[in-house]
Amino acid sequence: MGAAPSRQEASTASSPTGDGRVMPAALSASTTSDTANQAQSKRAPAPHMLREIVAGENVADVAALEDQVSTGIFLAGKTKKYWVDERTRHNCFMLFPRGLHITWSEDPKYWTWHPLKEGSEAEAGIETVALQNVCWLEVQGKLELSLLTPGVTYEVFFEVKLNDPAYGWSTPVNLRLKFPDGTIQQHKENLEEKPRGKWLQVKVGEVKPHKGQNGEAEISMFEYDGGQWKRGLLIKGIKIIPKE
Repeated sequence: MGAAPSRQEASTASSPTGDGRVMPAALSASTTSDTANQAQSKRAPAPHMLREIVAGENVADVAALEDQVSTGIFLAGKTKKYWVDERTRHNCFMLFPRGLHITWSEDPKYWTWHPLKEGSEAEAGIETVALQNVCWLEVQGKLELSLLTPGVTYEVFFEVKLNDPAYGWSTPVNLRLKFPDGTIQQHKENLEEKPRGKWLQVKVGEVKPHKGQNGEAEISMFEYDGGQWKRGLLIKGIKIIPKE
């Protein structure tokens, strides 16, 4: 009479199912593998241009970043933030003030820099910039259009706050979106009428990039013809998000 299989051999040869029946180990392993493959196949596709967006950020495993894109990835020394809209999977961007061109921003007589007070722990080190007194207002940012999700209409905003004493805003500011082909969207916005002490999204324009489109869009806010000295503007950055 042959010896009975050891407990270890019996465990290796079969495994219980949910209803108490015993399933051969080979079939159990195959089922587990199939489940893993199905889960992998259901994983959302990688965001548009993810590798290009994080290029130069000293990232060892780009695929691992896919789990971070919904909360956001900081780029270029925290002068930009990139994230993916959780519902649509479309790319979004924020350009912080340190990544913008702001005339006279390094002279504290005209502008002063402050930590982002409402920021999360991850946003430590990000700064806002506060207007002290200028008669020449000029703020500009740039974004590569190929990094936006093709075929999606985006809205472009300046995110700003007016803190009292705020003055010099009776002359409307100019908001301009300039495309690589020279096309321009431009309009005026009266900040004098905006509420004080709260973050505002001041719309610059809209962009709908097409597949294969390259080149930088220039995003500007400026006013230097009225001759008025201005004060009280706090800039958080430029936001580029899909239009709802």
